Amino acid sequence: MAIEFIPKKKFELIDKAIVSCMAPSNIALVKYWGKKSTQIPSNPSISFTLNNCKTTTTITFQKKNSKGFSFKVFLDGILKNSFNLKIENFFKRIACYCPYLELYDMEINTNNTFPHSSGIASSASGFSALALCIVQFELLLYESISSNYINRKASFLARLGSGSACRSIDGGLVVWGQHKDIKQSSDLLGIKFPSDVHPVFNDYQDTILLVDKTEKQVSSSIGHNLMHNHPFASQRFNQANKHLSQLIPVIKSGDLFEFIKIVESEALTLHAMMMCSDPYFILMKPNTISIINEIWDFRDSTQIPVCFTLDAGANVHVLYPKSNASEVNKFIDNNLAKYCQDGQFINDHVGNGARRI
Repeated sequence: MAIEFIPKKKFELIDKAIVSCMAPSNIALVKYWGKKSTQIPSNPSISFTLNNCKTTTTITFQKKNSKGFSFKVFLDGILKNSFNLKIENFFKRIACYCPYLELYDMEINTNNTFPHSSGIASSASGFSALALCIVQFELLLYESISSNYINRKASFLARLGSGSACRSIDGGLVVWGQHKDIKQSSDLLGIKFPSDVHPVFNDYQDTILLVDKTEKQVSSSIGHNLMHNHPFASQRFNQANKHLSQLIPVIKSGDLFEFIKIVESEALTLHAMMMCSDPYFILMKPNTISIINEIWDFRDSTQIPVCFTLDAGANVHVLYPKSNASEVNKFIDNNLAKYCQDGQFINDHVGNGARRI
């Protein structure tokens, strides 16, 4: 239990409030795959916070006389009762940190700029937007809450909804999970990468190729749980720690080809863990493999430092420096768009994190 996030002062109830927040998705460079109880990661991870792939959430709080969680969730204006169990479980987890929630009826309206549950971490942006709305509402009930506390508590709460959501509050490079080489790193929340960052990574580009926009057949939660008895779990967790150690000097120096080796290895290892779990499963599609091979051929022939990474889905994130955007965008248009469902892809880049609207 994180005592610092339990309110110590009496709050002043208000009759009604409307709070809106935006939170982006993120793409992990070193992957989190496998967790312990209460959303504690089995290994540390680091991610780019994105900018254009985001969730906007508005919560209307209306004071009520009875106690208990009362809410409705709307996605794109449509009532989504299928979200209720996940949201209620989230509220139960955060009840001691946000005791005021049981005293309000909540109408939650949310929308994404990208396909839901297709492997672009919609749960990350969704729960980070929800958590930030809650902490911003807390600002109305209590006095003298610092901006640092707002982000820390929002990240802490978001993690209890979806682990990777804690990496979507702050912008830039965000670390989640304790690591011996990163001061102040924590299993409980995400922190901005505290070491030197080469300027090339401040505006890194990410074009997301929408290979498959349908909901993935195996959820990330199920995939994480399959790591408990995985034959290669301990080796994987050691590898993630090692890769994060190796990435620290790379982020400082801007050595892009060393960056590529680590990032692509992490992406392929993530999916290898899925393919040799029990039961095993595959989230990549044939077009995912075709895109990877096209990227490798293009990089070999041009020496342009473009690479891929994958989240828990079939879609491919194409990562490259802004200085190479013109050449890479032509390559995507001419060679990769044909592998996307309906030819669709999303141009994104490293962003500044979540904020109140």
